[in-house]
Amino acid sequence: MKRIGRLVAVASLAVSSGSWAGEPTSFLSPETKILLGPVSGRIDHLAIDLKRKRLFVAELGNDSVGVVDLGAGKTERTLAGLREPQGVGYELTTDTLHVANAADGSVRLFQGPDLIPAGAVELGDDADNVRIDVRTRRVFVGYGRGALAIIDPANRTKVGNIPLAGHPESFQLDPDNGRAFVNVPDARQVAVVDLASGRQAATWHFSHAQANFPMAFDIAAKQVLVGYRRPARLVAFDVTDGRIAAALDLCDDADDLFVDAKRHRLYASCGEGVVDVFEWQADRYVRVGHVSTASGARTSLFVPELDRLFVAERATFREPAAIQVLRPAP
Repeated sequence: MKRIGRLVAVASLAVSSGSWAGEPTSFLSPETKILLGPVSGRIDHLAIDLKRKRLFVAELGNDSVGVVDLGAGKTERTLAGLREPQGVGYELTTDTLHVANAADGSVRLFQGPDLIPAGAVELGDDADNVRIDVRTRRVFVGYGRGALAIIDPANRTKVGNIPLAGHPESFQLDPDNGRAFVNVPDARQVAVVDLASGRQAATWHFSHAQANFPMAFDIAAKQVLVGYRRPARLVAFDVTDGRIAAALDLCDDADDLFVDAKRHRLYASCGEGVVDVFEWQADRYVRVGHVSTASGARTSLFVPELDRLFVAERATFREPAAIQVLRPAP
């Protein structure tokens, strides 16, 4: 409550409707919920096929990936028989969905409009987050005790490996400068990787917190935003030298961060059951409100082309698993 109290003054100036207590605000409004069907357990990350307006949902606890038809507002189908899927990524040029599995370390491939199984790339252990580099047509997957795998989607093979000091969580690509920024929570660091050499070029630290899981890259602000869980903090690193530009309070159990470049905002989805909203004011981010979701709903996906934030809500005794669709405004 003390943390909330310190920010009431800021919130009262920035929020034109709703309140700081988690009611819908002028920043994000609940638009609809899409049920996922008989899905139990933890839900992990999401990806989008913009051409077909399909949302892919890694249903880790269910060993499946849900395929949601956003136009129809319903689950189209379920890809079953997976092994704790964590990360998903859709690669446009090959029309292929990449699904990273924690239990067996594989990246399973599904191709075309019918998502026909198209083989797998075996990484060995704990395949996790997936990122697509549209410029180089490469797929990056964090895995194992510490590495980023580089996959050629055309040949469906692993073509590179970047070693790290521990298992990578969220990471972001900086294609303009040939870098990647990687959260390595076990080593309590953010690794800056040179993609050309395949080596770590720099290490950033924030000594006042640990468990850095989510990350976003704000190109306009030239900042890498990192969410820590113990204690809950949002830390902004200057992209040029790793200098800490700001450290702010954050909702508990954050697992995804997204930049809304159109509005220069930042959305953080957290397991405590809220989405924190930050806004760029003058030369820094300020937390201006939050919106209630559901307990455990810590993963999400912001899709600028659709102007929507999709939040994954796991099943409870009272409510089935669903995707909550939030509409930013104005």
